[in-house]
Amino acid sequence: MLLRRIAIPAFRRRASASALGGGLLVPHSRRAAFAMAATPPLARKVPRELAQHGDVRVDNYYWLRDDSRSHPDVLAHLRSENLYTATIMSDVKNLEDEIYTEIRARIKEDDIGVPLRKGQYYYYNRTLTGKEYVQHCRRLVPTDAPVTVYDVMPTGPNAPDEHIILDENVKAEGHEYYSIGAFKVSPNGKLVAYAQDTKGDEIYTVYVIDAESGKFVGQPLEGITSDIEWAGDDHLVYITMDAILRPDKVWLHMLESDQSNDICLYHEKDDMFSLGLQTSESKQYLFVESGSKNTSFIFYLDISKQSKELVVLTPRVYGIDTTARHRGNHFYIKRRSEEFYNSELIACPLDNDFQLFENHIAVYERQNGLPKVTAYHLPATGEPIGQLQGGREIDFVDPAYDVEPEQSQFGSSVLRFHYSSMRTPPSVFDYDMDSGVSVLKKIDTMDAINSVKFCCSEAQRLRGVAALLEGKDRVFVMLEDEHLAAAVLQDEGIMAGGRGCSKPARRMVLGGFDASNYVTERKWAAASDGTQIPMTILYRKDRVNLDGSDPMLLYGYGSYEICIDPSFGRSRFSLVDRGFIYVIAHIRGGGEMGRKWYEDGKLLNKRNTFTDFIACAEHLIENKYCSKEKLCINGRSAGGLLMGAVLNMRPDLFKAAVAGVPFVDVLTTMLDPTIPLTTSEWEEWGDPRKEEYYYYMKSYSPVDNVKAQGYPNILVTAGLNDPRVMYSEPAKYVAKLRELKTDDNLLLFKCELGAGHFSKSGRFEKLREDAFTYAFILKALGMAPKAAL
Repeated sequence: MLLRRIAIPAFRRRASASALGGGLLVPHSRRAAFAMAATPPLARKVPRELAQHGDVRVDNYYWLRDDSRSHPDVLAHLRSENLYTATIMSDVKNLEDEIYTEIRARIKEDDIGVPLRKGQYYYYNRTLTGKEYVQHCRRLVPTDAPVTVYDVMPTGPNAPDEHIILDENVKAEGHEYYSIGAFKVSPNGKLVAYAQDTKGDEIYTVYVIDAESGKFVGQPLEGITSDIEWAGDDHLVYITMDAILRPDKVWLHMLESDQSNDICLYHEKDDMFSLGLQTSESKQYLFVESGSKNTSFIFYLDISKQSKELVVLTPRVYGIDTTARHRGNHFYIKRRSEEFYNSELIACPLDNDFQLFENHIAVYERQNGLPKVTAYHLPATGEPIGQLQGGREIDFVDPAYDVEPEQSQFGSSVLRFHYSSMRTPPSVFDYDMDSGVSVLKKIDTMDAINSVKFCCSEAQRLRGVAALLEGKDRVFVMLEDEHLAAAVLQDEGIMAGGRGCSKPARRMVLGGFDASNYVTERKWAAASDGTQIPMTILYRKDRVNLDGSDPMLLYGYGSYEICIDPSFGRSRFSLVDRGFIYVIAHIRGGGEMGRKWYEDGKLLNKRNTFTDFIACAEHLIENKYCSKEKLCINGRSAGGLLMGAVLNMRPDLFKAAVAGVPFVDVLTTMLDPTIPLTTSEWEEWGDPRKEEYYYYMKSYSPVDNVKAQGYPNILVTAGLNDPRVMYSEPAKYVAKLRELKTDDNLLLFKCELGAGHFSKSGRFEKLREDAFTYAFILKALGMAPKAAL
């Protein structure tokens, strides 16, 4: 588990309950309390000098950092900020509730994920109406037939019984936060190891249970990452962290033995490197990767051998980055170097991202900022491999989209992938790499849209299952109710047979959500140095004017070579259906356009990330997508750094900003090697102990550049237990803004006291945070009805 200041583009934020209900008249006795709560909290000043390279910075709010998260003064200040935020937002509480109801109504609460066939079972997750968490289930496979794209798990009275292995709703009882970071079934299917976090600090406890009875096997493993893998049926391999939460040791554990007797297989002592763990698709090897931001090397462990030892597969060479897979008598290695800047794929005897199969390889690449997938047939095991050629590229229909690999079966010809776009709901396909046939296994349904409750029949939902068939000659849709499906599909002009169907190019309605109402566009903005920056745009065509009068939410990230591909987000339609235009700026520092795109937005090029975002905003204004008075922006974590930087640089350009768990105290954090992530991220941001990096980072670090000027409306969020961005960073940022800003615009800070980087853990709790965020944006734009106080 490599910790990063990473963003989740679906806006995983949740609101606390408001202190006052919206729409209620407040009695006189409560008006004084309301007035007090409506006064912005002012953190006391305790000057602390921070000296480096002859430069002295004065931090008046350093005292807000409390590594124990328990100091009464710090907690009191955070609670006062939460109370102030709740008070100011109380007049739009009804709107927040309305948006929450809209978003939740778009979810099919009682649902199952796409079953994955492994061995003699189908494994899948089930959600229940009104429940926050999932059940982990399995069902026997009633046949020995090989896996094909037409494989369907039987259900109904004659099907094998469903067995609930683990119910997270039961496990979460009594915990304010609950998350399972790993759920691993043993090779023989008899045991399950799962990693549990009950604080949000991403420090896990691993339990092993009997898959049938649920009884615990042995004692739990404490204080580890979520990286766990089986090494046979009686051993586990796991990773622990050092004092700054850097994954630094990999361990071998024999079941039912004491953790103190576990064997350390490797200790990474270089504090710029962190460890990761992965099982090969063939299930014959474990790979241990030690990596920094520029370099990685790999060990392997042969699971079949009695002696469980790590063997070096690729050496540590600075600037060489490798990942590995296994098939037959070859390791397949993706290697990035100065010579092959965007990676090469090589094979080596046992003595780009890709998925390996017994007879195929699926290569995931990027072209013009978008992902593409090509499947190649491999020669028989033992034969020379040569160069890959004659591959079959999978076609996708949207102008911009997101496609991600799903877990597939190594011995089959079936590639499973997850697809969505800004207007296409998440869908799981099985693709036959021999025939080129795609089978839609599941498309997420939405039972309400357009801010109106929508009750649809099963037939109406079935009329939407073919939403992705446009432009496809052979795409099949798997349906559960065969007779109803046949009637509906016949009515829709779709050819049906058995439990599948195929149809010509056409996009259909999905349970009240009509994709034809929405437009997605791919546009490009010119950066200050002439570089073309891609943007993906979504709007509802009957709700916008495209004359500069429309409100907009512009999202950005731009770090760690992470690609923010344009995926589907149910929540954002509560803005889009209110006339908003939603845009993702694919700025440098991300990986959308290849390795150089990343290199041009890190270290001493980091300011390109911020100027790219500003250039995108200016382009959108100039081309009448919005105006300064209607432009809102959003980013989380490293994207929160982006928010802080552009607000200091161009506060006049934006009406409102949401900075989620923002990495804003860059210089102070990167000078302190005792803070998690600091040493491992010197290759991302730079090491400010070196003078060149110090002054460059100081030039954009948001806390260090807050000044006496007007700022737009700002909402800042944090999580007290966050191990990636300490809560004190956004707390200090808000305190300094309150001290210096010269405007009367909103400045709200909301800290979840029982959560971490990804906020609350429940699926509905996360929706509540989206609703809170959108209510803030509407309030800032003057688009929210106000309740009387």
